[in-house]
This record gives sequence, C-alpha cells and structure tokens, in this order.
Amino acid sequence: MKKKKLNGRYKILLNYILGPLLFIILVYVIYNKIKTQPNLPQKIELIKGAISKQNAGLLFLLILLMFLNWSIESRKWQLLMRPIEKVSFLTSVKAILSGLALSLFVPNGFGEYPARALFMKEGNRLRSVALNVAGSMAQLIVTLIAGIMSLIYLKTFVWEKREVIQGLSVLWLNGIISMIILGTSILVITYFRLSWLAKLTEKIPVVHKYKFLIESVEQYSWKELTRILYLSCTRFIVFVVQYIVVLHIFEVKIDLLSAICTTCVLFLFLAILPTIPFADIGIRGEAGRQLFGLLTPDVFGIVITIAVIWLVNLIIPSAVGSIFLLGIRLFRKNGKSKKET
Repeated sequence: MKKKKLNGRYKILLNYILGPLLFIILVYVIYNKIKTQPNLPQKIELIKGAISKQNAGLLFLLILLMFLNWSIESRKWQLLMRPIEKVSFLTSVKAILSGLALSLFVPNGFGEYPARALFMKEGNRLRSVALNVAGSMAQLIVTLIAGIMSLIYLKTFVWEKREVIQGLSVLWLNGIISMIILGTSILVITYFRLSWLAKLTEKIPVVHKYKFLIESVEQYSWKELTRILYLSCTRFIVFVVQYIVVLHIFEVKIDLLSAICTTCVLFLFLAILPTIPFADIGIRGEAGRQLFGLLTPDVFGIVITIAVIWLVNLIIPSAVGSIFLLGIRLFRKNGKSKKET
C-alpha cells in the first residue's frame, strides 16, 4: 500500500513538474541564444528595414510557408503512426513542435523521438520510435538526392566557369560525390525494403523478444512509403522556397537556379554533419557563407538570411512547442490516453 502511494506521488511529480520545468529551461535558453547572437543590433536593424510595405507580401509568404512546413510534417507523422494508433491532426502538430523544442539540445534531431512519443498512448510510445525513424529516412533521402543533383550541377556549370574550385581537388570532390551517391542508393533500397528488413531483424535472437517494437514497420506498403516520400519532397521544396524568399527580401544578388542549387547543397552538408540545433546557427552561418560566398560577395546578406530562416523555422516553432510541453503527461489515469482533440 505504501509502495502504491509512493508510486502515485512519483507519477504526480513527473506529470505536473516535468512539463513546466522543460518550458522554463527552453524559454531561458532560447532567450540567451538570441541575446548572445553576434552583431545582434545590426541584424535587428536590417530585419526592421526589411519589414516594410514593399516586402509585406514576401513576409506574409514566409510566415505562410512556416505554417505549411510544419503542417506537412504533422500530416506525415499522423500517417506514420497509423499502423499503431489513430492520431488527430492537432495532436500531431503538438507532438511535432514539442519534439522540435526538445531536440534543440540533441545532435541531428534525435530528441524529437521521445518528445513525440509522449503524445502517444502509453503502450505505443516505444513502438512509435521505429515509425519515426522511417519518416526521418524519407526526409534524408529527399535531401541527399536534391543535394547531390545540385552539387553536380554547380560543379559542372557554375563553379568551374567562375573558377571558384581551383583550390579544391577535383578528385577529392568527385570522391565525395561518389560516396554520397552510393550511400543514397543504399538508403533508398533500405527504405523501400523496410518490411523485409524488419522481418529479418526479428530473427536475430537478441532482438526477437523486442520484436513488438519494430513489427509495426512491416505494415507499410510500397504505396504508403511513396506517399511519405512525396510529403517529404513537398516539405523540402518549402524549405528551398523560404531561402529564395529571404534572399530576395535582403536583396542578395544570385541567379535563381544557382540560389536553389546552393540551398540544396547547404541542406546536404547540414544533413551529413552531426549538429546540435542551438549550435546549428553558427554551422549554418559558416556553411552558408562559404557556399553562397562562391556566388556573391554579399556576406552579411547571406548571414542574415540564414539567421532569419533559423528564427522562423526553429526558434518560433520551438517556443510554441515548449508551451505544448507544459501539458504533457507521462502517465494517464488507469493507463488510458488523453482524449484526442
């Protein structure tokens, strides 16, 4: 009886303390991260200058694209969870933004998985992780394919003409391209053979007793996986359009095709490099400066563009996600899930 009482107190503590605590930590860190940005006054002035009637349409489009971006990701997650649980779109939005907030401190977005799982029924939380991995694979495939195609185009038609790769070893660059193509090919095959791979993995003695965690992956058909890939592709296009819009707002002079391809290559490098989202702004800024700097001398325009994208795509949604974390419950009464809204 005493043990039950203790467990009850423990559950109450976790349910009602964890969410607010995470919220306070995230708000504090977000505030400090923005406050310590280099050249913050100049960036703020430049952003203020960009907020004008002339750019009103583009700014509205940028905000619209932010909502579209996370709506697509929410719909994707909703479809991914279907084999184990029917999730409402609103619950999916909460899970996605909460996952984004919690992933701010973890390399390559791995913090998203546990946060998203909190919005599932208790019996489905661990099972949802394998399905999340399938969604991440789809997004990575799109990023790699778009990135490698753009890299080949820039190397062949843009960089050589402008003599910007003289200091680079062509053999070294070709080697990287070949390795990425090989890795992408393996990933695509693995993605469309997830069902077969899950069945094969279950036969491993050590894994067999945990097969309930991955057996839901077996239910994905080719058609469903293609649909997830299509949503990932649409989301990637939204990312690219956001960059083009912000480059235009800050009047960075680069021809459209080169700007699109350079953005795709930037995403490729960021997908390969292990980064923590909060440290990501520095890496993004430097990678963007190096890549876009091959096409334009407007360094400050490039850096401010990347800072704005970082703010719109990461900080604002994370702030909203941290509010959703206030309402998380690790335990439900009688093991029941909360009512879907």
